[in-house]
Amino acid sequence: MGDELKSLDGETEQPELELSVWARHRYFVLIFSTIFVALVLVGISMWMYYASGAVQLDLSRPGYSSVAKQVTDDENTFTVYSSTGPVNSQSINQFQQLYSQQAKNAEGVDAFGGDPLSNGALGLPGSN
Repeated sequence: MGDELKSLDGETEQPELELSVWARHRYFVLIFSTIFVALVLVGISMWMYYASGAVQLDLSRPGYSSVAKQVTDDENTFTVYSSTGPVNSQSINQFQQLYSQQAKNAEGVDAFGGDPLSNGALGLPGSN
């Protein structure tokens, strides 16, 4: 109450407080620090993308557009299970049959051996 001032009409007034530099520019600092953190995280993720070798698997890059056109899926026919329809014993049996076929393909790949990302392991054409 010692900081209050009495005006001529008897009302109390609060003195204006000086704002610190942080208080005046907090939104500016917040926005630029957010942008800085985002740029650092994008830089780290791009470094990991190139260092891990994932860049070599990305056929959507402009330099690989001619190679991406050559990729076909003629050898691998994958029957898609319908997401709509009745749930009965026939549909469950059909799902289990399709699932068993794909599970056999997945179990046939030795994930800890040779080259798990080879064309043969991935089921791509041109496998040896």
